Amino acid sequence: MSNTSSESTEQVFQSLTSANMSKKRRFRNAAASVAMVGAFLVAAIPLFAMGASVLSQGLGVVLSVDWWTQPIPGDVGRSDLAGNEDLCGLGFGDAAECESGESSTSVVEGMQPAIVGTFLTVFGASVMAIPLGILGAVYLHEYGKTGRLARFIRFMTDVMVGVPSVVMGVFIYTIWVLNFGTNGKSAFAASLALGCLMLPIVVRSTEEMLKLVPNALREASAALGTRTWKTTLKVVLPAASAGITSGCLLAVARAAGETAPVVFTIGYVTTTNFSMRGQNTTLSAQIYSQLTNGGSIATQLAWGAAVTLVGIVLVLTLTARAISSRLTIGRT
Repeated sequence: MSNTSSESTEQVFQSLTSANMSKKRRFRNAAASVAMVGAFLVAAIPLFAMGASVLSQGLGVVLSVDWWTQPIPGDVGRSDLAGNEDLCGLGFGDAAECESGESSTSVVEGMQPAIVGTFLTVFGASVMAIPLGILGAVYLHEYGKTGRLARFIRFMTDVMVGVPSVVMGVFIYTIWVLNFGTNGKSAFAASLALGCLMLPIVVRSTEEMLKLVPNALREASAALGTRTWKTTLKVVLPAASAGITSGCLLAVARAAGETAPVVFTIGYVTTTNFSMRGQNTTLSAQIYSQLTNGGSIATQLAWGAAVTLVGIVLVLTLTARAISSRLTIGRT
């Protein structure tokens, strides 16, 4: 009888203990869930607030056809403080408003020079940085490995990743712009600065993707008598192409949004320049320039440039993800 009572007591104790443990686990799970949701909201709310603010302020300007086809207005910051005659002279407002003497702040000119300049400078930087970065990563992982030179290159690459963009702009301004005088500021100089910022990103991302390629593929190719360079070209790079492409496009997206190196090196124009030579402008430079000018019209132009730039970066990011997933699925 005593044995039966002791067994029942133990069962009750175990059931109570398990119930308490399950309550603790449920509490911990709930606390962890609340913490994760809170962390997500802390990160997401400012992001969505910024996106909503940019879209609400600049989307109306971007939807105009003139925004994509017309040159940038002149000194709109000063024109906001001028009389109605100055505004009409710059092309703002319709004829009825100009004749009536009422001021107008509607933008009828666009941002084509900055859009063209952005694509031009980013393209030039990509041509410089992407091939060199991929070749550098191939050397580091496939040839240099743990050698002294490879370790030095990795160290310098890590240092360059952490260098502020304004420092790179000052560097190119010193070694290029100052040495060429009035011809120094150009889309090519801006491409040099952006290319220097892109290069370490491409090197590090490409090397990380090469590390993910199984050594069995290299060994199988070597067993067939294939040379190392041919194995790298025909086996390793195609296997890592999804990640390499994604990393390169993300580097391009970062370059498209840089402002400081562009302001130092590209100059300023209000008409479209399709050449790498001569002064040019970009969307990020226009955001800085128009906000510096001040005034409602300049602010409107800055918001429109911000929407356009965010759209370009978003398209590049989504393209990188799509290419990466498509190439990965194609091999599985």
